[in-house]
Amino acid sequence: MEVKLNSVATVKNSRTTPTDDFWEAVIADIELADHIPTEAFENISDFSHLEIIYYFDKVKPEDIVFSGRPRGNPNYPLVGIFGQRKKDRPNTIGLCTVELLEHKGRTIKVKYLDAIDGTPVLDIKPVFKEFQPKEQIRQPVWVADLMKNYWK
Repeated sequence: MEVKLNSVATVKNSRTTPTDDFWEAVIADIELADHIPTEAFENISDFSHLEIIYYFDKVKPEDIVFSGRPRGNPNYPLVGIFGQRKKDRPNTIGLCTVELLEHKGRTIKVKYLDAIDGTPVLDIKPVFKEFQPKEQIRQPVWVADLMKNYWK
């Protein structure tokens, strides 16, 4: 089934290429699209964190994969695309939990968003504690190695 979506906002930041590490210093503005009314951000400042769903619009169809070694590292296991967070996904959709730093009019300022300048935002949701995992999160050992410089 085909699904058509329109962006609700756009990412504005200093990062223009989708490199893998050192995202912590990147502060991003998310600006509402013209067709979204300003009131869509009403009382968003009541939340400390948001989930940003965005579209990897720079991924080329020929780069989409269904399995592989994360970052091509031969020390990591062969992993299906749904067992990793690679941008070259079948629907090229990204998801990130961010810290909300500021809200002014049609713009929110966030930290911990790993999307480059100009990235279309598909949706923005507040983080509710009640939706967070109840049990301890489990992951393979290679993930900690892969992520060691991501948020530096």
